[in-house]
Amino acid sequence: MTPPHPAPPAGAPLVIGHRGACGYVPEHTLASYFIAMQQGADYIEPDLVATRDGVLIARHENEIGATTDVGTHPEFAARRTVRRIDGVEVRGWFTEDFTLAELKRLKARERIPAIRPGSARFDDQFEIPTFEEILALLVAQNAQRASAARALGAPAPPPVGVYPETKHPSHFAALGLPLEEPLLELLTSYGCDAGAAPVFLQSFEVGNLQRLRERTRLPLVQLVAAAGAPYDLARAGDARTYADLTSERGLNEVRRYADVIGVDKSLLIARTAQGALAAPSTLTARAHQAGLAVHAWTFRAESEFLPAGLGAAGDPTALGDMAGELAAYFAAGIDGFFTDQPLLGVRARAAFLARSAAPAG
Repeated sequence: MTPPHPAPPAGAPLVIGHRGACGYVPEHTLASYFIAMQQGADYIEPDLVATRDGVLIARHENEIGATTDVGTHPEFAARRTVRRIDGVEVRGWFTEDFTLAELKRLKARERIPAIRPGSARFDDQFEIPTFEEILALLVAQNAQRASAARALGAPAPPPVGVYPETKHPSHFAALGLPLEEPLLELLTSYGCDAGAAPVFLQSFEVGNLQRLRERTRLPLVQLVAAAGAPYDLARAGDARTYADLTSERGLNEVRRYADVIGVDKSLLIARTAQGALAAPSTLTARAHQAGLAVHAWTFRAESEFLPAGLGAAGDPTALGDMAGELAAYFAAGIDGFFTDQPLLGVRARAAFLARSAAPAG
């Protein structure tokens, strides 16, 4: 019997399995979430969109041409279309045009096969999961971990949590497919709001989070992008940007409805012109002063994504020193981080905590 992963020390940065463990298998599949839990992630992170019949499923976007085999199904060829999503024209196949039964005929594919050929080996093997299937897996795994700990006479490990993101909630609400109600209903039905699994709810849309705050006391996460796009696309003509959310006034406004900011990591530590990590910004400290925790996204171990000096020269697919990158963010005081390789994130956190606890000299 495999012993469960020990609980991280109080206050240690949370390891959030980004789309599961998508550095190893195609993202947003039950296999990806299961691997993340086995690797010691504190949370698994599904992105949620809706089907035509109102079922929440896990896809990074409602456009599924790049992450499924839908393009190989001649019966769905006519459903390829152009749709305006949050002000941007997108061509492809969209979940809101398919019933759950139809989507279950599709298989998941690796989103970046040139960088992750190992993951692409598993193309066309896994279904698109519903949010309910993810929660069922999560609750079952937490029960198994608790049982394993009891059998070994070990302390019960903390349950793995779930960290869902509502994707394009204004878009889906306009179609008569609001995401909030089925999301909260499923969390309640699986006991997640009563301790079966801890929860964070995240969104890029301010209005979506404000509506959620009226209905739940679960922790809410305001996602903050580095781009200068309007941050609340539900409000036509609103010219404010994500940069406004990171001002002193913006952070205090966010604290009225959210508990965490989920930040593009470049806003916390930018890169120099040479691609190396620069000095940390003041954002982490200012967010903490406003009473907000800080979760950074996204850490990936492939050299393609690492700062200069931490990757393998000449091979963008080779794994480099993600722990070295994370160490700088740990030192800057982040409270959690999203990673495609949870095992490497767990190891990086353990190594940093061990160095921090070691006596000087």
